[in-house]
Amino acid sequence: MSTKLRYASALSVAATLVTILFSAEGSGAAAQVYTQTATPAAQAAANEATTTPSFIAQPVVQPLPDSEAADDSAVDETVAVDTDDDDAPEAASLAELVAQTPVPATLSKQMRCLAGAIYFESKGETLAGQLAVGRVVINRAVSGRFPNSYCGVVFQRSQFSFVRRGSMPHIRTSSHAWANAVRIAQIAVDNAWTNPAKGALFFHATYVSPRWSHHRVARIDNHIFYR
Repeated sequence: MSTKLRYASALSVAATLVTILFSAEGSGAAAQVYTQTATPAAQAAANEATTTPSFIAQPVVQPLPDSEAADDSAVDETVAVDTDDDDAPEAASLAELVAQTPVPATLSKQMRCLAGAIYFESKGETLAGQLAVGRVVINRAVSGRFPNSYCGVVFQRSQFSFVRRGSMPHIRTSSHAWANAVRIAQIAVDNAWTNPAKGALFFHATYVSPRWSHHRVARIDNHIFYR
């Protein structure tokens, strides 16, 4: 009888141990799953990443206003003054320099005014005479005593006899005389050849005798130049 009781007690103890063992394994698995799912720190980081907004910098480009067109009324400040210390030209003569100077396809308003003055005042003169007339217009424009543009000088009231009612007569732009006037105008602006009437601001035809107190500079062809 006591042997059976001891056997039953052994079986009971064994069953209890098995139950405790399986309970411990189940608790470990549950802890492992919880640990892999989320720790408090990881969960907090995940929540912050989800709820905190993210900003991406984008460049703000504001278009600048278009620059105003260059004012064509004033003489370019790079126009050389009428001096004798110019670089020696590559051409052997003014005629050669004129032949080497190209005629542009289009002219600015100011260059057209300058060439027009040369054309109407001296197209029948020598190239030196034409250059002297062109330099008078340029000298006036940079002197501070006259309008500060070629067109302003040319169209100043009662200065050039060819100007009628504020305008020029028609120009035969296909003529050789006009092409030469354009070339001479460019040479005058570049100061590329020595002006035979250096510093002149005035001129008149030889057949008139105005009572001027200006200093006479030179006589070239049918014009007398003064400053």
